[in-house]
Parts: sequence; structure tokens; C-alpha cells
Amino acid sequence: MRKALQQQDETESSSEDSYNDSVGGTEQSWISWFCTLKGNEMFCEVDEDYIQDDFNLSGLSSSVPYYDYALDMILDVERERQELNEQQRELVESAAELLYGLIHARYILTQRGMTAMLEKYKRNHFGRCPRFLCANTPCLPVGTSDIFRTATVKIFCPKCKDVYFPRSKYQGNTDGAYFGTTFPHLFLMTFSHLQITKQVTAYEPRIFGFKIHEH
Repeated sequence: MRKALQQQDETESSSEDSYNDSVGGTEQSWISWFCTLKGNEMFCEVDEDYIQDDFNLSGLSSSVPYYDYALDMILDVERERQELNEQQRELVESAAELLYGLIHARYILTQRGMTAMLEKYKRNHFGRCPRFLCANTPCLPVGTSDIFRTATVKIFCPKCKDVYFPRSKYQGNTDGAYFGTTFPHLFLMTFSHLQITKQVTAYEPRIFGFKIHEH
């Protein structure tokens, strides 16, 4: 009985240590942890010095609940949260995700942000065009609205110039405002060598090998 209790204590201790290392420990920051979650592959890691500049966060304090707590969580700042109940702590976690997403939408329009997204684009972290005739062209994330909770993220194909739902259901649940409507187009203007001349091959329906008459 004593041995069983000892094993249980060791298991709980090991689980707690793993959690602390993943979300708040010294080995991994909150930003790194968040970007490695399943479904968050499209996010790049925003530089902490960018987040610490109040000018870059202008206007966000009125849009995000528990703003100060959420910002401290993102920056791994230890803050006394004893005055918060369990439900409020869950709200702070959701607020941190919202705040990071809105900061991310601004950051990826900067030169540093685009450089970070370029590396992810080269590694095909955003998926490929599902259109067969585009021959697996790498895509870029795009929002169909800049307003939060309006639409989920889509992927933009530089070849056919159309937008599609991500293949991953986890990525498909990400808010499109975290990437915005501007990013892929400004990205392709900045890195003009990645632009693809629009040469869309149209599919031709055939019956027994013969083209179908227009009428």
C-alpha cells in the first residue's frame, strides 16, 4: 500500500513538472509553447521586445478583457493571481490567446514578422493549394475579415489567386483576424520573387475523349 502511494505521488509530481516546463518554466516561454500547440502551426513567434513596446499594442487594452493579466501571461511575468477564482483564470488564458492573436496580426506586417513567416512558408507550414491543377502550390494564411470572431482563417494560393479552407480541422478553427486581410498580398509584394504569374489551367470536360460543345 505504501509503495503504491509512493508511485502515485511520483506520477503526480512528474506530471506537474512537465506542465510547469511546458507553460511557465525557464526552458520554454509561453509564446513558444503556444506556437507549438496542435493547430497553431500558422503562428510565428512574436519577438518579446515588440510586445513590450506599448506603441505596438495601442488600442488593444480596450478590446481584450483582463488585458494586464493576459499580457503578463504572454511575457511570462509572474503576477499574483490569488484574487482570481478558477473561472477568472480560465478567462485570462482565453484573453491571452486573443491578445497574442491580435498582436500577431500586426507583427506579421512588419519586416521582422514577414521574415519569420517567410521561413515558415519555405517549410510549407501553411499548407498547399487543394486545387489539383495548381500542382500543390504552397499557400499563405489570410483572414476574410479584420474583425475578431467574424470568420476563421483561410489559405490563399499565389497561383490561382483564390482562397480555401485549411485541410487541418484544427487550423480551420483559428480566427482569421489573427492574420488579417492584408498579410499574404503585402508578403508577396515584399518578396516579389515568390510571386507566380497567373496561368491557371482550366479543366476541360470530355466525353469519350471529345470536348463538350459549349451549347
